[in-house]
Amino acid sequence: MLIHPRFDPVAVAIGPLAVRWYGLMYLVGFVLFVVLGRVRAARRPELGFDARSLDDLLFYGVLGVVLGGRLGQVLFYEPAYYFAHPLEILMVWKGGMSFHGGFLGVLVAMWLYGRKTGKGFFQVTDFIAPLVPLGLAAGRLGNFINGELWGRVADPGLPWAMVFPQVDDQPRHPSQLYQFGGEGLLLFLILWFYAARPRPPRAVSGAFLIGYGVLRFLAEYFREPDAGIFGHSYSVSMGQWLSLPMIIVGLLFLLKRRP
Repeated sequence: MLIHPRFDPVAVAIGPLAVRWYGLMYLVGFVLFVVLGRVRAARRPELGFDARSLDDLLFYGVLGVVLGGRLGQVLFYEPAYYFAHPLEILMVWKGGMSFHGGFLGVLVAMWLYGRKTGKGFFQVTDFIAPLVPLGLAAGRLGNFINGELWGRVADPGLPWAMVFPQVDDQPRHPSQLYQFGGEGLLLFLILWFYAARPRPPRAVSGAFLIGYGVLRFLAEYFREPDAGIFGHSYSVSMGQWLSLPMIIVGLLFLLKRRP
């Protein structure tokens, strides 16, 4: 049976300055966004984006991810704790970021970017959708390194069942790695090749919503459910509740394939 190695959350420390793995994974995600964006812009110039556009998109995106992700964690998953410890809301370096909150934050940021540049909202989201999954993969790797968001109890005979000593001595699913492979690598491959050819407006955005929603919904069956605002449930988790609207909206986008 595997045992989580309990990595030091600090990747590099120089005197009082400490760089944590969690923050480093976010940096990796942002770098991948720019690199992939340059490739996509070069291959599809008709989409109307260039290197300067990517710099602006990254700036807006970082604000949306950080602010939305933190507020989503506070409001969706741990409202009682953070309302009792409001100063810890600002301590993003300790972890605790909600994808769904970050997703909403990015949507607002992309709307603001579109207003500033005169680009349509879906013109922006269709462009960035394939650039996002590898950043999500980096984030899930950060979760695994931190030993957080562990999985549900697994069959001891499962070859990759893992004990997380910081939790208990029971074998569990390494659900962070499941999400790394599903919502990260697999979703990236699907969207990257799907978006390589011209698609109707909203189609790439819709494919992202469906792909992430379905893969996250499935992954939640292996992940220890969060209590969230609806309470603790093993039947339908908070992550599944939040993924359902994504799937529905994505299907509507693909069914209505006209401007």
